Amino acid sequence: MRELFHTAATVQAFCRQNKWKYCFIGGIALQAHGEVRETINVDLTILTGFGGEERFIDELLATFRPRRPDAASFAIQHRILLVATDAGVGIDISLGAHAFELAACDRAIPFTYPGPITLDVVTAEDLIVMKAIASRPRDWLDIEGVIIKQTGKLNWQYILSHTRTLAELKEEPQIVDHLLRRRDEFEK
Repeated sequence: MRELFHTAATVQAFCRQNKWKYCFIGGIALQAHGEVRETINVDLTILTGFGGEERFIDELLATFRPRRPDAASFAIQHRILLVATDAGVGIDISLGAHAFELAACDRAIPFTYPGPITLDVVTAEDLIVMKAIASRPRDWLDIEGVIIKQTGKLNWQYILSHTRTLAELKEEPQIVDHLLRRRDEFEK
């Protein structure tokens, strides 16, 4: 786990050096807001906008090792760049462009991990929205952990507003119902 945090710190320094907007998401953010669980990759969003991704991809590939031979074209098509450090730590970089991703990066907060290493992570609310929209079984378990740990501190109006908007774009409005059920069951 220590290698993961050191990798995240290296990526953060790289983003800051390039003056890029970014925030850590996924398992790194979950360590800050929910139940601690093992994670094997560093996940983050870097704001690239639409149409300017190549510049970011090229700079990242010049610094980090691609995890697939078609990393650049895969990133353009799927909006995620899969790279790794020389030590083999995976880094999953989401190429952000939506208003919600901009807001999540702007709202990112510093969190100090063992080391000590301080990283800019999404807020608990933004993490819930991201995981609800991803909507995988593991994401719902992670959401439950965040709700339990953050009970009484979450801005549900913010969470539901953004989840509704993104769920409609994804054409999966039932995501909001799933989220409401978990809020009602786990917020004590």
